[in-house]
Amino acid sequence: MTQTAPSLTQLMTMEDYLAYDDGTDKRYELVDGELVEMPTESQFNVSIAKLLFFELAKHLPIALLSFKDTEIEVTGRRAKCRLPDLMVHSEESRAALIGAKRAILTRDLPPPALAIEVVSPGVENRDRDYRYKRTEYAARGIAEYWIIDPELQQVTLCLWVNGQYEDTVYVGDTPIKSTIIPGFDLSAARIMAFGQN
Repeated sequence: MTQTAPSLTQLMTMEDYLAYDDGTDKRYELVDGELVEMPTESQFNVSIAKLLFFELAKHLPIALLSFKDTEIEVTGRRAKCRLPDLMVHSEESRAALIGAKRAILTRDLPPPALAIEVVSPGVENRDRDYRYKRTEYAARGIAEYWIIDPELQQVTLCLWVNGQYEDTVYVGDTPIKSTIIPGFDLSAARIMAFGQN
């Protein structure tokens, strides 16, 4: 059934968002009660996300990996739901979605182990990934959050420690050290080089 979004003056609740279907393949995030269409990514960003997906698959069961297909409800002033570029499920978050009609980790479900965002160009996108999602993912208790930044040629690994993130910025050829994927050894330089090919 196709539905229309609430009027501009009416904000969506999480229940509205879960029931919403406009009959298209468009992807959305819910940001403070407003439906925000997710634009198509650049080929550079898509290449980086694909590389990371295949690299993660070398270290983890494919069933624990998510490629732009699992949503996370996070806290905000109003209803809010994010759609990370990549995610590594915890055993608990994966088990919670078995048999579900929609791949969404609501606040009553366990968080994933890792969320990854590839920053799109623009100040608004930078603020979203570095400020808002960082705060939201920390509040959700996601153990690691990676911010892949093609413009700055760096990877920021945010590690959840005592209720907040501690950041390590990787540039050049220094291998990324993850607590979730101990054998992961790609560097920021290798990730960015792949996106350019």
